[in-house]
Amino acid sequence: MTTSTLTVLRPGLVDYQVAWEEQRRLHDDVVAGARPDTILLLEHPSVFTAGKRTEPQDRPLDGTPVVDVDRGGRITWHGPGQLVGYPIVKLPDPVDVVAYVRRTEQMLIDVCAEFGVAVERVEGRSGAWVRADERGPDRKVAAIGIRVARGVTQHGFALNCDCDLSNFDRFVPCGIRDAGVTSLSTELGRPVPVSEVLPVVERHLPTLLA
Repeated sequence: MTTSTLTVLRPGLVDYQVAWEEQRRLHDDVVAGARPDTILLLEHPSVFTAGKRTEPQDRPLDGTPVVDVDRGGRITWHGPGQLVGYPIVKLPDPVDVVAYVRRTEQMLIDVCAEFGVAVERVEGRSGAWVRADERGPDRKVAAIGIRVARGVTQHGFALNCDCDLSNFDRFVPCGIRDAGVTSLSTELGRPVPVSEVLPVVERHLPTLLA
């Protein structure tokens, strides 16, 4: 899909390293003005990735390999059933990274609302959260980890649709020990596959653009 300002690529299930290389190629093109703002919407085979703030104690206790990457944030898991978005977007001058993160959060809040899941921001913690209730503590349904280089964004967001949440029990998600992780399927009590969420995310992508 291509709008007047944003090209959307949907390559399906893509190895993390392959997608990372593609991000860098697209980033160079957007920086050079050779292509418009572009977003990759995809899934990954199961993989752990660690941002620049990851602490040794955050990593999997079972020795599972982790890919160290140049985004912000700490460690997270990507895998089937999770919709990952990599916006490669030129930010306006002066570059305001916090404002971009807030726009990303708002997009995720709006997407979840369409499914009847009320999520919100939590002070001091990026991402989209279901607040504590009778079913448990605050729990993250979508994570955000970005990098901005030469005024253009990389990395992005991951929205848990119908993924296997037991993967998050193997490490400390985003270094946060006093909260949980959830998915749209868990909150709604029915399968919510990536294929159902994808068109809703696409519809809300303009929120990312200033």
